[in-house]
Amino acid sequence: MAKSDAVKDPAAKGKLKLILLLVLALLLAVGLSVGATWFIMHKSESAPAPEAAATNVKAPAIYVPLAPAFVVNFNQNGRQRYMQLSITMQGRSQADLDALSVHMPVIRNNLVMMFSGQGFDTLAASSVGQEMLRQKATAVVQEVAQKEVGKPVVDQLLFTNFVLQ
Repeated sequence: MAKSDAVKDPAAKGKLKLILLLVLALLLAVGLSVGATWFIMHKSESAPAPEAAATNVKAPAIYVPLAPAFVVNFNQNGRQRYMQLSITMQGRSQADLDALSVHMPVIRNNLVMMFSGQGFDTLAASSVGQEMLRQKATAVVQEVAQKEVGKPVVDQLLFTNFVLQ
């Protein structure tokens, strides 16, 4: 009986050593992986790339009101209707907005023509029609800016007062 235990014992010890070496190698690989990940993450937090920092920063918004307010009349079923709009332009560069202000008569003309072509029912029915009108107005101003200044200049137009009567 002692001989049979002694014969099994060296094979079991060899398998046990192999298993322990594999577990140790696996733990070492996991530890290296965690350490390398921590090092890379810590390094990227402490020193961001200068190009990335420059592209993520936006210039502060600059707001320029278009005065006086726009007043447009509609003829709906023989009844006279009116729309009054106060608009503010949002841009990021004061120099570009100043260059665009030279062309304000063209902008106001194009906006009045666009506003007068709208349907009163569409604007009065829901805020969706008003939002679509705001986006169209923004596109009109950006088109003039692109043509005259060479870039869109205006991020968006904001309706600060919207009255339908």
